[in-house]
Amino acid sequence: MPAGVQLACGGRADHGRVRGGPRDAAGRGGGRGDPDRPLPLPQRAAPAVSHLLAISPHLDDAAFSIGGTLAAHVRAGGRVTVLTCFTGNVARPTGFALACQRDKGLADDVDYMALRRAEDEAACAVIGAEAIHLPFLEAPHRGYACAVALFGARRGDDAIVAPLAEALADAIARLAPDRIAGPLAIGGHVDHVVVREALARATDTALLWEDWPYADRHALSPSAEPAQRTVLDDGLRAARHAMCAAYATQIGFQFGDAGRLAARLAGIGEERLYGQGVMSVRPAR
Repeated sequence: MPAGVQLACGGRADHGRVRGGPRDAAGRGGGRGDPDRPLPLPQRAAPAVSHLLAISPHLDDAAFSIGGTLAAHVRAGGRVTVLTCFTGNVARPTGFALACQRDKGLADDVDYMALRRAEDEAACAVIGAEAIHLPFLEAPHRGYACAVALFGARRGDDAIVAPLAEALADAIARLAPDRIAGPLAIGGHVDHVVVREALARATDTALLWEDWPYADRHALSPSAEPAQRTVLDDGLRAARHAMCAAYATQIGFQFGDAGRLAARLAGIGEERLYGQGVMSVRPAR
């Protein structure tokens, strides 16, 4: 409707008549008591913006697994928040934790987690998502002393699930998302298993993604039916690629080089989300 045009009110079945209000000699509209003064148009409430909250174990998992889905949500006018659970710092790491840092080609004195948090901010900025970083420690800082242990049983002294579940419940209550996504824990990484268990305690409405790149090696049962599919067009694939590439410390370790990352992403046609009961994983309790 053109600016300044209002719906007239008055007379018999006057809804079809559109006109401006009466003007005085100075060109102003009718006064308060003017019976011909048109009523203002009713104010409509702004449409609710859909808010997708992605619960990521590590600083890269959400982008690696559902970067296209996150980009599609923003493209449709929605809001995206990526909340990462394990982003805390340990000063002067040692043992396996330090070895994980060296595996990425980083010197011992580099603040690895600060670097990774900055990468996550850059990845989220690709699509205009908000990044939230919880201070929980990754498994190598919780007593998991080798790569085999990362994919084994949860340690009896690892009491992370309860406080993480409480933190997730608080975040969900504060952010009030209408959609929540998290990891299926495909591949069995203990941090992913812990996050899935904590998320199940915090909410029963989350949808769960296929953890990539683990999903390339651990296929779901053919009977598992996705609750949501996002077909990746060129724009969504490019957004996912750009988000993944922002995690520069992880590319060589995970994929070999940037070219291999691009090649593997090019072979992915869609992203899938499943209900929380779609598959059973090793319990984190």
